[in-house]
Amino acid sequence: MSKPPGRTRPSDPRQAAEAAFKAVTAKPLEAPPKRASVPNAKETVSLRIDRDVLDHFQEDGPGWQERINDALRKAAGK
Repeated sequence: MSKPPGRTRPSDPRQAAEAAFKAVTAKPLEAPPKRASVPNAKETVSLRIDRDVLDHFQEDGPGWQERINDALRKAAGK
């Protein structure tokens, strides 16, 4: 006597029950919400810059971060 197609019993009922439970209770993965962008907002980042390059921008005193930003903007063609 053969079994009807599609009516096979899983070999491990506990695994089948856990899989069925997980299928109905698992939340779908959601992409993190996009952050609102503020025009001309500064972003905190960490860069590794060679000491001689950093010394060059810092030798004129305060404002060295803005000078680096200006140089990067120019290099980016903006």
